[in-house]
This record gives sequence, C-alpha cells and structure tokens, in this order.
Amino acid sequence: MSDRRPISLEEGWEQMRRGIDKLEKFLEGVPDQRFTHEEYINLYTIIYNMCTQKHPQDYSQQLYDKYRGAFEDYIRAMVLPSLQEKHDEFMLKELVRRWDNHKLMVRWLSRFFNYLDRYYIPRRQLPTLKEVGLSCFKDLVYEEIRISVKDAVLDLVNKEREGEQINRAGLKNVLGIFVEIGMDTMDNYEQDFEVFMLHATSAYYSRKAASWIMEDSCPDYLLKAEECLKREKERVSHYLHASSEGKLLEKVQHELLTQYEQQLLEKEHSGCRALLQDDKVDDLSRMYRLFCRIPKGLEPIATIFRQHVTDEGTALVKQAEDAASNKKAEKKDIVGAQEQAFVRKVIELHDKYLQYVSHCFLNHSLFHKALKEAFETFCNKGVGGSTSAELLATFCDNLLKKGGSEKLSDEAIEDTLEKVVKLLAYISDKDLFAEFYRKKLARRLLFDKSANDDHERSILTKLKQQCGGQFTSKMEGMVTDLTLAREQQAAFEEYLADNPGNSPGIDLTVTVLTTGFWPSYKSSDLALPAEMVRCVEVFKEFYQTKTKHRKLTWIYSLGTCNVTGKFTAKPIELIVTTYQAAVLLLFNASERLSYSDIKNQLNLTDEDIVRLLHSLSCAKYKILLKEPAGKTIDHSDVFAFNPAFTDKMRRIKVPLPPMDEKKKVIEDVDKDRRYAIDASIVRIMKSRKVLGHQQLVLECVEQLGRMFKPDFKVIKKRIEDLIAREYLERDKDNPNNFRYLA
Repeated sequence: MSDRRPISLEEGWEQMRRGIDKLEKFLEGVPDQRFTHEEYINLYTIIYNMCTQKHPQDYSQQLYDKYRGAFEDYIRAMVLPSLQEKHDEFMLKELVRRWDNHKLMVRWLSRFFNYLDRYYIPRRQLPTLKEVGLSCFKDLVYEEIRISVKDAVLDLVNKEREGEQINRAGLKNVLGIFVEIGMDTMDNYEQDFEVFMLHATSAYYSRKAASWIMEDSCPDYLLKAEECLKREKERVSHYLHASSEGKLLEKVQHELLTQYEQQLLEKEHSGCRALLQDDKVDDLSRMYRLFCRIPKGLEPIATIFRQHVTDEGTALVKQAEDAASNKKAEKKDIVGAQEQAFVRKVIELHDKYLQYVSHCFLNHSLFHKALKEAFETFCNKGVGGSTSAELLATFCDNLLKKGGSEKLSDEAIEDTLEKVVKLLAYISDKDLFAEFYRKKLARRLLFDKSANDDHERSILTKLKQQCGGQFTSKMEGMVTDLTLAREQQAAFEEYLADNPGNSPGIDLTVTVLTTGFWPSYKSSDLALPAEMVRCVEVFKEFYQTKTKHRKLTWIYSLGTCNVTGKFTAKPIELIVTTYQAAVLLLFNASERLSYSDIKNQLNLTDEDIVRLLHSLSCAKYKILLKEPAGKTIDHSDVFAFNPAFTDKMRRIKVPLPPMDEKKKVIEDVDKDRRYAIDASIVRIMKSRKVLGHQQLVLECVEQLGRMFKPDFKVIKKRIEDLIAREYLERDKDNPNNFRYLA
C-alpha cells in the first residue's frame, strides 16, 4: 500500500468550504446544486484522511470546531437577516422554512463529518454533530426571536378563538420547533410557550365568563362552555402538543365552571333547581358532563338534587295527610284508595328520579346516595296514622289479591312488585313491613284470595334478594304449607270415601298449618254446635292415622261455613264465619235466645259476642231480629230468627267486621324487636367479653340496622334486663363498662 501525502488544514478546509458553499446555495434555492455521489465520497474522504493522519497532523479537534463555525457563519450571514426583516405570520412562515433548511444542513454536514461522530466524539465524550448543529440554531436564532415568535403564535390563537380562519398546519410546524429545539425534553415548549399560552387562555375565558354570567341563562351558559371546551380540545389535536390538553382544559374549566359554579346552579329561573322542576333532561346531562370533570364539582348538584327530591316527596306525604284528615270517618274504604294512590305516586317519583340518576347523572354514586337519602327522609313518615311499612304491605296486598283495585297485566304487576321492593330498601322498619305483609299474605292464602301463585313466589324471591333469607323464610313456609294442606285435604277425602261410616254428614275442608310459619291467632274455646263437633272428631281420627306426635290446635276464627237459611220467601245460602254459623245453628233448637243464653252456650267473650250479634241483626243483612230494635247490642237484648228475611240473591256473604289487627301487629313486632336486641347484645358481648356502654349501643344499632332502627332507650332497658338475668355485669371500677358472664 503506497504512503498517503498528508493534507494540511488549510488545503483540506478549502475543499470542504467549496462543498459547504454549494450546500448553502442549494438551501437558498439556487438551482442545480445537488451533490453527485462522487462529490459526497470525495468530501467524506477528505475529512477521513485529515482525522486519521499522524500527530500533529490529526486535525480532528480543529475540524470539530470548524463544523460548528460553518453553521454559525451561515446563520449570521443568511438566516438571522431574513428573519429580522419579517414580522408576524410572515416571520413564522420564514422561521419554519429556515428550521427545515437547518435540519437539512445538519443532516448533510454530519454525513460529511461522519468520521468524527464515529471515533473522535465518543472518545472525548463531546456533543454529537447533530447536537452541535441544533444547538447553533438554538443559541443564535431561537434565543433571539423566541419572544416575538411566542407573541405571534398567541395572537393567531386569539384570532382563531374570535372566529377567524388561520393556517393551522403552519402553526403546528412553528410549535414543533419549540418541541424539537428542546432535544428530547419539553422544557423549551413548556417554559417559552405553554406557560404564556395558558396564562392568555385564563385571561381570555375570564373575560368571556364575566360577561356571559350576566347575560345568559344557566343552560345557555353551559352550552357555550361545552362548545369552548370542544374547540380547545380540537385546538390541541390541530396544532398544540398533546401534553398541553389536560392543562389547557383545566384552565378553561376553572374560568368558565369552577369560578361560577355556585352562581350558575343558583340562577333564579334557570339554575339546577329550575332544570329539575322543568324536567330539562338534556340540560341536566350537560351540567353533569361539565361538572364531573371538576374536583368536587358534582357535590353541590347532588345536594340540590337531594333537596329537590326530598321536597317533592314531602309534598306527596303532606298531600296524602291532608286528604286522609279531610275524609269522614265512615268513608274508610276511600281512605284506602287514597293511600294506594299515594304509594303509586311515590313509585312514580322514584321511577322518574332513578331515570335521572341513570341517564342524566350516568349512575354516579353521589346521585344514588342523594336519591337514597331523599327517599329515606320522606318514606319513613306515616300517612293518616299508618306507617309506610303498612302502606307498602297494603299496596302489595291490593296488587296480589283477587279483585284488588290495581287492574294490571302480569308484566305490569311484576314490574310494580320490583319497584315496591326497591322502595322497601328506604324504609327503616322492614320488620314491621314483614309482619303486616305476613298477615295479609295469610288472609290471601287461607281465604283463596290470591290472584296468582307465581306472583306470590316472585315477590318472595325479590324480598329474599333485598333483605336476606331470614326475612322471607316464614312467608315461604306459608306458601309451601298451603300446597301440603291441599294434598292433605285430598288424602282426607280419599279416607272418607274408603270409610263411609266415618262421614260427618257435612262437606268438610281442613287446612293444616305449621304454627311457626303463620301469624299467631287467638284460639278461643268456642263450644261448637253438635253438627260441627262430629266434623272435628272425624278429622282427628284421620290425622292420627298420618302422625302420632303432632297436636292440632283449631283456629275457628279463620273458618268459613255455608249455611242454608229456610226463610218464608225462599231458601238462601249464607256464607258466614264459623263463629256466625255457631250462633245461627243455636236457633235450630230455640225460637228465642237472650244475649246471656248465647254467651253461655258458645263460651265466648263479650267482645266477640257483640261483634257476632251486630253482624247478624244490625248490619246490612238482618237474619236475626233483636228486641228492642236498635243499632247497638246490649246485654239485655233478646234475639229470634227472622223468617221474613229475603234478598234478590240466592247466595249472600254475611260480613263480619274484622278486628283491628294493627295494634296487635305492632305489639308483636315490638316483642320480636326486644328478642332481637337481646340476641344482638349477647352476640356482641360474647365475642368482645368487655365493652363500654356507648360502643355496645353503636354496634347493636349497626347489627340491627338492616331490619329496623332500634331506639337507644329500648337498648338501655334490654341491657338492664340482661344484667338482671345475669348475662352481663357492670365493671366494678368503671360502671360504664360491661362484662360478659359465660
């Protein structure tokens, strides 16, 4: 290999300079200045040779410095003057052109000087050729004009906000320079442009908001705010850097929404309350969409929503209360209809605002909570002396019984039952509802008043899901009991067919129930007429063939009888209760009977005898004659069969006014609650061993809260009772602490 002649710095650089001049002319737009492959190889080789000569003719450092100088000379001579003579948009356009040219120049020169990048620069840990090239532009051009560029860009952004058309693509290129000049950091974009842009945005929207809040209604203001946010988002996608989106929208939201939230929501004829009153669903949805982006922005809306729903519900309660108090005492049945209407209205109210929560407020937990609190407030107020628990149970009864006032299709009944169970969630006395419901369910099942077994099972399933298995276990037992009772009756009829000698001479249907499932009923020692005694004996004999270990208790108060009355005009079939039948059958043996005769023969209380005799001699159907005549029953009255009684119907039902069960239900529930509180206290103390009074009360309330809200005074009484029964004791040193006694 022949020895190479060393190239001097001056000679080598002169050749390089010619190449650089050609590149500069190309950048300035002089035609026919492209490099051939040979020219490129030649320039690369010159640099290679000058860097690989032996010391002191290794000119790597000098070439590295001259590389920087080539950029600096070109920028001072051509770039800066062309930028300084232009302004505003023209200056921005020129800047983009010059930046693109500069990157091209860096690319070409770094190829010529590539040998430095490969060996010299890494060894000395110097900035790369690309970094040197870009930093020249940054130091000489960018630092010189960045303020005027920033002002020109902000001016264009402002024009666009005011509705003018601007060159978005050009603007994107200008802002790209702020990003690229940072060389892998966003510092220049953020510090030299973004911070000023955000400040200008705040000032712009602050001015707009101040005028809009005075001029516009709440819906109009929100429409404008939504449109502004949409446009700012578009602005980011068209020319701002993606990292600006969150900060920019936060500024706009702060100025348009956060600053004026209270004023907007409380605007007199168009604020949040007015939108709720006028059912402005779209405006409410927009309000949610805008304020959900703001920290704690939804809380004031949820508060107004809760108050509005509470007010509407309380107005319904007051309306129902007024209607109930205006009713005359004798129109009790109409009061029932009004209470039905009240529950129906509450269901409709819940439907309406549940729709709002799901559609306008997208099921946000804050609004579910607001709806729950609102309904809990007014759903636990009574109407006309009836608790909400009783009203709901009565409403269900009307839905499920034959001939109820609610004439609905099967689907509508299912849907309504679903809604009733949802309402039950807001009622604190769920145990009271359960007891009323059980009483009414018993009547439907025992008197064959239930319209549809599927609906009965369906609501029990829904209640079980809502309140747990314990809540419905007795009711499910009642439904099952009735199915078993039908099978038992079929077996009884079969037994009579096989043993005709045992026939009681009367068609007899017996429903055998399990005591634990059903409400407790008064089992009086009614002295049955001889005809009925035979029936009881026959069934007992049959039942003993089935089981030896079960004891039958007869509940005559729930029985019914079909008795034929042989009146002068025509025989009439009377449908009466077992008690009424027992009274009537006495007159088969005697023409006239005094009050005391009847009482002694039937062995019933005065209260029962008065009810029975009133229903047969003073009510709609006067089957017995009373002496002296009158509307009330007296202990000195005498009664006789009325042969002249007649009616256009051949079959009539003689009503017996039911005893008021409400008082008994409430007493039963109170008794059950005492047991529940006792059990809860013992459970807690068993696991904790020692506990302070306040903590014990709080834990007890928490445990029982799903079924009812225990009264603190009652809990205190139960604690005292458990101390007396030696389940607990007071701590000798601290009487506020209790100990569990095993």
